[in-house]
Amino acid sequence: MQGQSLRTPAPALRLAVIGAGPAGLALALRAAQALPAAEVTLFDARTPGHDVARDPRTLALSLGSVQLLRRLGAWPLDVAQPIAEVHVSQAPPTLELPLAGLRQAEVRIRAADEAVPMLGAVLAYGALVAPMQAAWFACAQAGPQRLHTRFGHPVRAVKPLEGDAGVEVDAGIAERFDLAVVAEGGVFADQARKAIAHDYGQTAWVGTATLEGAAPGVAFERFTREGPLALLPLPASSDGARRAALVWCVASADDPVGALDDTQRIAVINTRLPEAAGRVVALSPLKAFALGLNAERTLVHGRTVRIGNAAQTLHPVAGQGLNLGLRDAFALVHALRDLRDATGVDAALRRVEWARAPDRWSMIAATDFLARSFTWRWPGLSAARGVALAALQAAAPLKSALARQMMFGRR
Repeated sequence: MQGQSLRTPAPALRLAVIGAGPAGLALALRAAQALPAAEVTLFDARTPGHDVARDPRTLALSLGSVQLLRRLGAWPLDVAQPIAEVHVSQAPPTLELPLAGLRQAEVRIRAADEAVPMLGAVLAYGALVAPMQAAWFACAQAGPQRLHTRFGHPVRAVKPLEGDAGVEVDAGIAERFDLAVVAEGGVFADQARKAIAHDYGQTAWVGTATLEGAAPGVAFERFTREGPLALLPLPASSDGARRAALVWCVASADDPVGALDDTQRIAVINTRLPEAAGRVVALSPLKAFALGLNAERTLVHGRTVRIGNAAQTLHPVAGQGLNLGLRDAFALVHALRDLRDATGVDAALRRVEWARAPDRWSMIAATDFLARSFTWRWPGLSAARGVALAALQAAAPLKSALARQMMFGRR
């Protein structure tokens, strides 16, 4: 009897999280908080000593995502740039807007108009992942019986087991879990094609711009003949200069960017941006990424769930890929909270699938439509897009509804 009283009780759920990027870390941290009877194992190919804080890639997060990360206690407030306003506009040439009240082909969404402190925030990938990873290590150290870290162990395969026995995760040593969540996404060019795939024939040139005359905290998206051009505000540099993350999408077959030097690129960008964006005076080296849609039809396959880019890789026109992944992660943990043992996992996963479908598919459809529209050469299309932007600006309730969906997803 004495030996039985000292025996560690079996976990209600054995959960494997594969991928320690923002979505995977958020899921693991939330599971550690909200599933005290679960055993959570986090896998990643990188070693524990890898300095992820140096990763300069830029992340744009909605207000809803910021709130979710704050609940985890891992939001790096001091290094994130709040977005106070989003300015979306159509570059000339466009037709004159003949309708009363439709004066400019632009939409301005302001945090103040929505009575929120910010619409979202922008920060470097490493600035977000490093504190999230440190928070996970602290949790795992405090609860070593149920929280495990398998860094430096790339997962080779996830295999379903017969019946309701769960899955086998092979990371050099095969381990059995009740549920595996795949959060390793990668970029479109490197991914195996999923059930729904489309190559947009577009390239995103990505880097950092230094600006003069730019208002702080304003994000710009400019619809041009070549594709969307976005500037996302970053924290000022050490000398006080305004900076922004640049995402410049163009047709791959007729790429106007690749052959240009930095001086020429700056000149072209400044002809494309609205006056309110200020002037680009310097550019970092730009990196090119192929763009496409690559999505699973469902998040759930048996006892394997995919979230973030592992479930859907989207065009960056709306900047919603990571935000979708974070909402997926929190919805999954919420559905698992009341499980007493693994027998209820399948019903919980069905609830997650149904609950996430409206948000997921509305965002996939919207970004796919916008991405494809930049390849169309229909007469009057540019003018129609400009009229639509102006009409949206004039329709305050519709603009507010759009702002709420971009901040919090479809509810």
